[in-house]
Amino acid sequence: MALTAITLTQILVKINQDATRILIMTKKKLQISIDELRGVGIKNYNLLAQLGIETIEDLLFYFPFRWDDFSNIQLIKNLKPETKATIQGKIFNICNIRSPYRKMVITKAIISDESGSIETVWYNQPYLKQTLKKAIEYRFQGKPKIIKNKLIFQAPSFEPILENNQNNQPLIPVYSVTRGITPKMIRFILKQALQYLPYLDDFLPDWILKKANLLSLDQAITKIHFPKNKLEISQAKKRLAFNELFIFHLNYELKKNLWQKNQARKISKKIPIIKKFLKSLNFKLTNDQKIALWEILSDLDKQNPMNRLLEGDVGSGKTIVAMLACVNVALNNTQAALMVPSEILASQHYQTLIKLVTNYSIAVGLLTNSQSWVNFKITKTGKLKILQNPTKIKKERLIALIKKGNVKVMIGTHSIIQQKINFKNLSLAIIDEQHRFGVEQRSQIINNFCKNKQEKIPHLLSMTATPIPRSLALTLFGDLSLSIIKQLPRGRKKIITKVVTQEKRSQAYAFIKDQINQGRQAFVICPLIEESTVLETKAAEHEYQKLSKQIFPDIEIGLLHGRLKPREKQTVMKGFLNNKIAILVATSVIEVGVDVPNATIMVIEGAERFGLAQLHQFRGRVGRGAYQSFCLLFTDSNSIKTWKRLKYLEASESGFELAQKDLRLRGPGEFLGQRQSGFSNFTIATLDNLELIKTSKQLAEQLTLKDPNLIKNPKLLYKVQKFNKVHFE
Repeated sequence: MALTAITLTQILVKINQDATRILIMTKKKLQISIDELRGVGIKNYNLLAQLGIETIEDLLFYFPFRWDDFSNIQLIKNLKPETKATIQGKIFNICNIRSPYRKMVITKAIISDESGSIETVWYNQPYLKQTLKKAIEYRFQGKPKIIKNKLIFQAPSFEPILENNQNNQPLIPVYSVTRGITPKMIRFILKQALQYLPYLDDFLPDWILKKANLLSLDQAITKIHFPKNKLEISQAKKRLAFNELFIFHLNYELKKNLWQKNQARKISKKIPIIKKFLKSLNFKLTNDQKIALWEILSDLDKQNPMNRLLEGDVGSGKTIVAMLACVNVALNNTQAALMVPSEILASQHYQTLIKLVTNYSIAVGLLTNSQSWVNFKITKTGKLKILQNPTKIKKERLIALIKKGNVKVMIGTHSIIQQKINFKNLSLAIIDEQHRFGVEQRSQIINNFCKNKQEKIPHLLSMTATPIPRSLALTLFGDLSLSIIKQLPRGRKKIITKVVTQEKRSQAYAFIKDQINQGRQAFVICPLIEESTVLETKAAEHEYQKLSKQIFPDIEIGLLHGRLKPREKQTVMKGFLNNKIAILVATSVIEVGVDVPNATIMVIEGAERFGLAQLHQFRGRVGRGAYQSFCLLFTDSNSIKTWKRLKYLEASESGFELAQKDLRLRGPGEFLGQRQSGFSNFTIATLDNLELIKTSKQLAEQLTLKDPNLIKNPKLLYKVQKFNKVHFE
């Protein structure tokens, strides 16, 4: 019996019991509660617990987010406005003053050194009057500012200079804290926690430490919290970042190896028929599409199951490549399934495919929550007859036809992986817009596709329109083969993109109305409000009311947001697709991949709230037809940084270039979103250190070659299981 997706987890959890028992014993000391440490009473324990610090281990692995460098000391007389500086001196005078504004308490102090004095202020920290002692010398760090023609040191951080220079660190770690807890308190209890470092079990084998030139774990923990210089910070960060990257890659390698032990059906390439099929199309594939199709067909022609990601820019034609793969599967008399995130998209894909296969006697079914259609019927003699027009069918009947193998290509939403649906010989499973399903849901999808524990498992193809730079994609999806489509189909017109300020809105509205009068349609996307879908919905409803009552009272306008019921969404989208609605106001939930050739205008309100990659995704909703299309970026922001970023979108039409820019500007967390990236567990590792990523990946591969199931490395397997939130799709 071949391995299935269901058994992967079961194999991973087999740890050597004796080694696990030893591991638990060594960890007991690290699980001592922090209230055993001096200075941690019940009150502080509860506050620290809010930060996730409850045990010694939690405390040791609670890392600083920056280090203040107090080593470069300047004289007060040399301070310059808006320039970060460190001074050393004594408090000459200190007092609290209640401000008439917002009932704020201002702490004022005079700091003096050998060169002079400077006034210093802190806001809403009245306890500083008792904390800062006149007899003690301090180092202060911050930015002096000109306030009312006077140079003032505003809210500097500070450290006392202790007698005999005892424990005076030039680099002071700064931690995220909650009200009532200070970074100094965390440093105080951390010094006590270092006595437990001998109980810290280093889970990396010695040969990996040597090859990657890494510190031991106890050295890294010591130096990250109490560094003597910047080199020690760098060394500690390298080791701790390597930990995260290595476990990440190890997780992928284990799943990849297990996946490859499965067997799939060998689907031969029907080259003559595929060539004939391509000639019948009213367009030609781009070179990128041809390469991607060949890579997929070559994978299908093997007994090892394909696990490939097809990545392409918006409108690059990924769907036709996937459909051609489905056709090849059907020509081999086996089944393919294409799953998409919405009913509208499923219906659109179904309509496209049945038109393409009219002359090839390929039976295609559609199954969503509210729809079940087929393009064929079974005659009384049991033969299959392709119909000119698709026909509705009862769900129970369609499910029976799937089980018998009559349906060769199934298109649908998550409905096609319900428990009661079983394919006779499913050979290819395709997940379109895979990032829309979420990590846990995608894992469930694969388990459900494999739920009948058939001897052969399906080949797997995932698709995404998020243009991820290749180096990042190979890191994020280390166990997948990668096909990339960058070229847009021939004949596509460049979408004219313009940043629209508040002053030019009236001109933009006039332009939109002119386009509508010519028979075109428009999208209006409302600002992203990440904190609340309720607020985002209200913003969309407000925009809908404004446009329909004030700006375009004589134009039919529709509203689409995430809080609508599925049938309400479907009604609105159908109205827009059929041109009964001229302007569609929507939140950022706008259907990915939906093709509306008549829509030529994309308006994005609050464009500064979105990343470049997401703005480009929205822009890709237009420009699908023969008409010139436009993208208008509405912004009220006066930020020069925002203006430059949006102007970059004006100049570039490559999603991959924009994604690379977005990655530099916003970082992988914001660019991808934590749900997609799989990097939400990382605290030290970043994606800009490609060399460390490469090294950790290579060493993970080497280790799994030596020890495929980590039986000889139970400590590592334990770590993988803790981190194991990234799935093999």
